[in-house]
Amino acid sequence: MSLTEKINKDIVLAMKAKDQVSLRGLRAIKAALLLVATEKSATDALDETKEIAVLQKLMKQRTDALGIYQTQNRADLAQKEQEEIVVIEKYLPQPLSDAELEAMLRRILEQCGVTDIKGMGKAMGVAQAEIAGRADNKAVSDKIKAILGV
Repeated sequence: MSLTEKINKDIVLAMKAKDQVSLRGLRAIKAALLLVATEKSATDALDETKEIAVLQKLMKQRTDALGIYQTQNRADLAQKEQEEIVVIEKYLPQPLSDAELEAMLRRILEQCGVTDIKGMGKAMGVAQAEIAGRADNKAVSDKIKAILGV
């Protein structure tokens, strides 16, 4: 079952349960997925990697907005953002622990034969494909630099 199908099913369940918080978050996810799907050609279907990227983008938007609302003492809006973050997190893959990330990156660096910062781009490409939403790209970059001793 694709993420889009799962979201549609969960929207129906949230409607039946009259869960307005979940419904608001699910509709935001559905709208974002539909927007991306219509931007692409009809033959280019959304795959799991693209769906995860959409969810990560939504998560980043909500987190940024939450920070802004908290600094401006807008508890009402901050609470709505926090509720949507909780809903979006349910559909993201389980994040990698620091140890798991480091082990995976060491294996990727060895696989690619990267020993210095010059090969970091190659390693990042492979890492992004393998990690796909389970770790932030900045964290991956920082961890690779730490492993390489830069």
